[in-house]
Amino acid sequence: MTIDRLIHIFAGSFILLSLAFGVPGSPVFLNTWWLAFTAFVGANLLQFGFTEVCPLGWMLGKLGVPKTCAR
Repeated sequence: MTIDRLIHIFAGSFILLSLAFGVPGSPVFLNTWWLAFTAFVGANLLQFGFTEVCPLGWMLGKLGVPKTCAR
């Protein structure tokens, strides 16, 4: 598993989870403020597309996760 793949997995999971908690029609609805977390993840993905700077990528690198797949 590489940093790029893990970033996509984490972002997708957080978006789906925060939508489940933030959309009133959801069976696990908690509060609409969870949608702010969805917006935060989306904004972080947008800035990562322009700058290639991602806090999660930095943390995963410090944990020793490889940046690319060495085949």
